Amino acid sequence: MVCTTALLFGPIVGGIAGGLGSMLADLILGYAHYAPATLVIKGFEGVVVGFLGGRTLKVSQKSRWKLYTSVISIFPGILLGLIGSMYYSGSVELYLGLSQEQPATVLLIPTALWYILGFLTSFPILLVGLLSDPELGWTILSTILGGLVMVTGYFLYQQPFPGVLAYVEIPVNIGQMTVGLVVSIPVVRAVYRYLPSLRRKPQEA
Repeated sequence: MVCTTALLFGPIVGGIAGGLGSMLADLILGYAHYAPATLVIKGFEGVVVGFLGGRTLKVSQKSRWKLYTSVISIFPGILLGLIGSMYYSGSVELYLGLSQEQPATVLLIPTALWYILGFLTSFPILLVGLLSDPELGWTILSTILGGLVMVTGYFLYQQPFPGVLAYVEIPVNIGQMTVGLVVSIPVVRAVYRYLPSLRRKPQEA
């Protein structure tokens, strides 16, 4: 919803909705220690997506958009494969209840699984970026860059925490970024199709 709101209504509304809305979600769901960071990180994500999504490519840039999309699209998959294989492979204890006093389910997760998931994350983005028109590719690129802002922001915020929390959260945040991309693009295009008056007048990037 952060990406959808930002693409539809621009950086100001996207930043406010992303920051305040996501912060309230953290407070309601019991993640108050993340709320201050979420206000800034999600807000900045909304600003970035809204600002870039409202731009249009110059004629001279349209021949290079496929290269930009291709390069950026591989980063989520690489990060997911590397971090997942380093910290989520092997024997992993899964607590299905609300308390860790309950017995854990031990799962054996192969390293190859994370590289497969990394490929499945990046390949569709790469394929759509290469095969779609420049304007859609630019929207995809804008959403990916906003998502990478979110992933990087939480990574930096979690650095002071003990252990490897900052690293093990990367796959989760990449998944969150991917869902945002997969959901927001079709929703925004459907809204523009049936409510063309909501389409913002793009400015030249």
